Amino acid sequence: QVQLVESGGGSVQAGGSLRLSCAVSGPTHAGNCMAWFRQGAGKEREGIAGIYRGDGKTHYVDSVLGRFAISQDNAKSTIYLQMNSLKPEDTAMYYCAAGPAFPFCMLGTSANTRYWGQGTQVTVSP
Repeated sequence: QVQLVESGGGSVQAGGSLRLSCAVSGPTHAGNCMAWFRQGAGKEREGIAGIYRGDGKTHYVDSVLGRFAISQDNAKSTIYLQMNSLKPEDTAMYYCAAGPAFPFCMLGTSANTRYWGQGTQVTVSP
C-alpha cells in the first residue's frame, strides 16, 4: 500500500512561486509513476505533471508547461512540484498520486491512478 502526504500549499500573489512536496511510503513498484493533479472550484480533476521514478522522465500538460516542474528526491522518497509564474487560474486543490505505469498515472482512472494523497490548497490572488 502506497501512502502519500502532501505539504507546501498556501496563498500567493500572481507571479509568485510555491513548491509542493509529496512524501511517499510503500512499495516502489506500486508507484513507478508519480503525478500531480489539481481540481479547481467547479472543475474536473486533471493530471498536470507526471514523473517516472525509474529515470526521472517527465510529462506536463500544456497549461503548466514551462512554469511548473516535477522532480524527485529518492533519498527522501519525496516528489516535488515547483510552481513558478503562478496565475489566478492555478487556484485549486492539488493532489499527489501514484500508479504503476508512466505516464498513465496522470489519467486519474482507477486502473492507472491507484493511490491519492489528501490534497493541499493553493490560492493565487490577482
